[in-house]
Amino acid sequence: MEDLDPPREIPGAADDILHTLEALGMHWDGPVVYQSQRAHYYDDALAALERSGHIYGCACTRKEIADSSMKSGAGNVYPGTCRSGIPQGRSARSIRVQVYDSEITIRDRLHGRLLQRLGKDVGDFTVRRADQLVAYQLAVVVDDADQDISHVVRGADLFDSTPRQVYLQKLLGYPLPAYLHIPVAVNEENEKLSKQTHAQAVEPGNWPTLLCDVLAFLNQQLPESVEDASQAELWQWAIEHWNTGSLPATRSITAAPPYASLHKL
Repeated sequence: MEDLDPPREIPGAADDILHTLEALGMHWDGPVVYQSQRAHYYDDALAALERSGHIYGCACTRKEIADSSMKSGAGNVYPGTCRSGIPQGRSARSIRVQVYDSEITIRDRLHGRLLQRLGKDVGDFTVRRADQLVAYQLAVVVDDADQDISHVVRGADLFDSTPRQVYLQKLLGYPLPAYLHIPVAVNEENEKLSKQTHAQAVEPGNWPTLLCDVLAFLNQQLPESVEDASQAELWQWAIEHWNTGSLPATRSITAAPPYASLHKL
């Protein structure tokens, strides 16, 4: 459970997510793990990166980075201001990992080869934020390695984060999972369906329509009829007929009819 950002958490949201997944017939192995209870694992990873000389303190504010990027025309890329040391009279706010001129290539199971030049496209990125919370990129890398995750399947909105995570995996000596990024459901303004865009929540009581809409959204084969099928039978059908090669090779799809029940996935 990714609960790293207490100021943004909604009371009861984590339990609601788990209850919704259970109502849809999903299950997981072992107890649910909460990132908020794993700070010591993230601290160990930061200590390993410090010993290897790959991280440094950064005193820059967001505004300073934005102003510098605007002047240089480098876009939203950290310019390396504190890479050689924090300016006199300043103190570290965050911790960044140095990417040098690294090129990271991944081969997505749907989209094929992705190359990212970290120094040019991203810059030295944050692994501990100014509020002292561990950054998402480091947390998920540590979690995946600790849980022996071999395959990662997630939305294509995270495509550009994957090379940074692969870079951290290599620095920390972790195994590299196989990645599959599936299309994200968006509204007519091309905004991902989420609470931020006021999308309706999933209604698990309507599971037959919902699960069939998800299969159609992902261009998977549909059963001829679901009227007499149990939830377990519908899931078994989906598993037996799953075809990665049929997935739409795009980053997003507008969730218009016939995907009316998708709402917020």
